[in-house]
Amino acid sequence: MLMKSIAAGLAGTALLATVAFAQNPTATTDKAAPAATTTTTTTTTASGEWRASKMSGLKIYNDANENIGSINDLLMDKSGNIKIAVIGVGGFLGMGEHLVAVPYEKLKFVNEAVAYTGTGAKPAATTTTGAATGTEKTTTTTATTASSTSKWYPDHAVFNASKDELKNMPEFKYSE
Repeated sequence: MLMKSIAAGLAGTALLATVAFAQNPTATTDKAAPAATTTTTTTTTASGEWRASKMSGLKIYNDANENIGSINDLLMDKSGNIKIAVIGVGGFLGMGEHLVAVPYEKLKFVNEAVAYTGTGAKPAATTTTGAATGTEKTTTTTATTASSTSKWYPDHAVFNASKDELKNMPEFKYSE
């Protein structure tokens, strides 16, 4: 019992000494004043730019407004230009998902929400036309959202392929 108490006391002392040592400022011998101005300046606002962290998980639709997958990753060359988008197709919660690589320039990014036509749950706006009997009914639903110019990412991307075409593409694998 005594040995456990001594070991605990030594461990606690070592932790406190480490914290105290980390808080001591280091002395500098260089007394030069910091530069008042620099030759290059950077802006603190990035108006119209997108955050790469927000691109992961972005939904991808085809030209028929069918959800065909989502962006899993973006691959860039050594100069920082994005060259490939890795798209996850199918699966549920990441299980059984088929990854494919498509050229980044083939994606078209859209800031407006996808226009949904047909019947579905919780429509944003519904217009019904037809006879009083209800035999001819056309439902058009359009999703309305605020302008995404203030967002740091687009609403979705469009890629001209069906979900089946993407699933039939060769699977993308990361090289270790």
